Amino acid sequence: MTRFVTKLAATTAAFVLASAPGLASAQTAQAVDEKVGPVSFANVASVRIGNPGSLITETQRSPLTPGQSKLSPDRTVVPRDDGERETIGEKWDINLGRYGAQSPYPAGIASRDHTVIAALQQTTVPTAVAESNYALIDNGRGGATPAENTVLVLEGAKSSVDCSSPGKATSATSVGKIWVRDGTGKLTPSGASGVDVRGLKLGPPSLVGNESVGKDKTTSDLTVSRLTAFDQLIRQDGWRGGDVTKAAGWKLDIVTHVRDDAGKDLREARTTIVLGGVSCAIPRNFVARPAGGTGPGAAPEQPAVPGTVPAGGVPPRSADSTRTVVGLALLGGGIAIGAAAMLFLRRREPVPVREK
Repeated sequence: MTRFVTKLAATTAAFVLASAPGLASAQTAQAVDEKVGPVSFANVASVRIGNPGSLITETQRSPLTPGQSKLSPDRTVVPRDDGERETIGEKWDINLGRYGAQSPYPAGIASRDHTVIAALQQTTVPTAVAESNYALIDNGRGGATPAENTVLVLEGAKSSVDCSSPGKATSATSVGKIWVRDGTGKLTPSGASGVDVRGLKLGPPSLVGNESVGKDKTTSDLTVSRLTAFDQLIRQDGWRGGDVTKAAGWKLDIVTHVRDDAGKDLREARTTIVLGGVSCAIPRNFVARPAGGTGPGAAPEQPAVPGTVPAGGVPPRSADSTRTVVGLALLGGGIAIGAAAMLFLRRREPVPVREK
C-alpha cells in the first residue's frame, strides 16, 4: 500500500507539472543561477538630479534561459508622464530617437526606433546592446519648436557588452556625431569621442520656489564621456554585477550655474544622465555551453517571462536645489513565483499509509 501511494503521489506531481506550462518549462529548461549566474542588463536612459535620488527608465534583464528582453518602442521620451515630469523637473526632455511631426534633431536625422536588448544566448553567454539617437531638450529656452530648444544630440549612439568568458569579456561604446549648441546658437558637430563644454546656454531642469532665473546669464558646464565602470551606471538595486563585469554607455555630467538677470549666483544644480547603459556579468569559473550547431551569437528565443525592472521615481518631499528622488527597484515576480512553486513541489513528500 505504501508503494502504491508513493507511485500515486509521483504521478500526481508529474501531472501537475504537465498541466502548468510555466512550471514544466522551469523543470526541463537548463536555467542559469538567478543570483550568481550569467546575466545582462540594458537601459535606454536614466537621470540623477542631485544626490542620491534618480529617475530610472525600464531596465531590461536577460532571462534565466536562452532568450531576450527588449524595451518597447513606445518608450520614446523621458519624462513620458506627469509622475516622471514631477521627478525630473518641468524644463528638460530627452528624446530617444523616434519623433512625430516636429523633429528635435538637426536636419537630415530621421526618426528611428531604439534597440535596447538584454539577452542570454543559446550558449548562455550574456550580451546587451542599446542603440539609438538621443536629444537633450531645454524647454526653458523658449523656442517655438523642439529643434530650437535642443542643446545636445548624440547621433547613432551605440553601447554593447559581451561576456563570452572571464578572459574575453568586452564592452564597446560609439557614436556617429555629437552635436552641441555653440555660442552662436547653432547646433554644430563637436566630434565623436566626447565633449567638454563650458558656458553652454542650458538652464536647470527645474525651478525652485519663486526664483527669478536670468536666461541669458545662466549657463552650464557639460561633459560627455564614455561610461566604462559598473559603478558609473545609474541603476536599480536589482541590477547586479558578478565576478567578471563589463559596462558601457554614454555619461553626461552637467553643472548648471543658476543666476538672476544681474548675473548674481543663485545656486548650482548638478545632473548626471546615462544614455544606453548596459552591462553583463559572469562567475569567475563560467564556461559557455556548446553552440549546438546554431553558431555563436545565434538569436535567442523570446522568454516566457520578460525580465524587466520597471521604471519609477518618488517625488521629492520638499522643493530644493537637488530635487532628490528615489528610483524603484522592483523585479518582475514571474521568475520568483515559478522558482518558489518548484521548490515547494520538490520538497513535498508523499504521506505514508500504514498497510493493514
